Amino acid sequence: MKFGLFYEHQLPRPWGPDSEHQLLKDALDQVELADKLGLDCVWEVEHHFLEEYSHSSAPEVFLAACSQRTSRIRLGHGIVQIPFNFNHPARVVERAATLDLISDGRVELGTGESSSAAELEGFLIPREEKRDQWTEALDAITRMFVEEPFAGYKGRWFDMPVRNVVPKPMQRPHPPLWVACSRRETIHLAAQNGIGALSFSFIEPDEAKTWVDDYYKTIQSEECVAGGFAVNPNIAVVMPLMCHADEETAIDRGIDGGHFFGYSLIHHYAIGQHRPGITNIWDEFQEKRSLFGFDRDIASQTGDSLAAQMVQQGTGSLRGAVGTPAQLRQLLKGYEAAGVDQVIFVGQAGNNRHEHICESLELFAKEVMPEFHENEERREKEKLERLGPAMEAALARRDPPRKAPEDYFIQAAMQI
Repeated sequence: MKFGLFYEHQLPRPWGPDSEHQLLKDALDQVELADKLGLDCVWEVEHHFLEEYSHSSAPEVFLAACSQRTSRIRLGHGIVQIPFNFNHPARVVERAATLDLISDGRVELGTGESSSAAELEGFLIPREEKRDQWTEALDAITRMFVEEPFAGYKGRWFDMPVRNVVPKPMQRPHPPLWVACSRRETIHLAAQNGIGALSFSFIEPDEAKTWVDDYYKTIQSEECVAGGFAVNPNIAVVMPLMCHADEETAIDRGIDGGHFFGYSLIHHYAIGQHRPGITNIWDEFQEKRSLFGFDRDIASQTGDSLAAQMVQQGTGSLRGAVGTPAQLRQLLKGYEAAGVDQVIFVGQAGNNRHEHICESLELFAKEVMPEFHENEERREKEKLERLGPAMEAALARRDPPRKAPEDYFIQAAMQI
């Protein structure tokens, strides 16, 4: 199994004049450490206007900085928002290809459509159109990677004439593709398109197995039509992380951050009435956390096996991978048995301290990660051999690259 780090760049209020600067510098140090420790991937979101929850509106800039501080860790867009008012398809391709070149071919390209009112309404994207816009944009983006020149596009929302979109990425035909998933039906959609599923739901191994089984069953069925020009059969899950030899210390260092991550997410996506520049989500969290599945007393139970949710008298509270190396090892074996390909850890959350995040990563890499990495190369090889025929069939069902008219030209128009 592979392991990744996940960054929203969370910043609870109150903010000081240097808060955002220090946040980003600490994150770069953490990514550099993760690269040295042997973690597989760092994932960076694209969000806009989601105060406290995510101050990551330019992931391509952060990942470019990461590329120059690291040598081997994969650089994951988790995700780029591709409905057209967010990002023009050509700009997505240009930025991803440039990042792939300067990182020596380490990009993973996740895409998504957003579901927050702050973002969709801020960029004037009708909610009922966002999925269809994502589908159309994904088709245009993948064609731009492989067509030389891009043969142009005329869709419902997107028109573009023939142009050669450069540069081309180091990874051919394009970086591995992923899509953000918060529900089982979106994971099924990922499988239908032959792309990786980034699951942002805090699910238990038993539930994960149901999702994984459906995902790989769909990949191997005629329902799978490649959304790109390569198939990327992978499924990842996200959870909070804080590892320490003493369980109570792990809880004290990590449970509030993990809970704020979950609470601030539902504030912007489900329950909040947000006043831009005014609402204090951290204060709200302190007052209301137990009402929404973030009860500290329940999650702080010690001596038990870990789960994504800790339960007491039928009431659940988020826990995730917050505990000792032995507890994390047992938890992760459940996801490994379920067939999950990558677990992505949220360490930078809430007010979690930089030094504690680094200590946690070092302990995890020393005492937990090696046994899961030990057979990863063989497992990946066997998986690709098993899925090879289905992947070829999915690609065969996809419309091939198009050719631009040979007599097409652009007339330069000089003005003096």
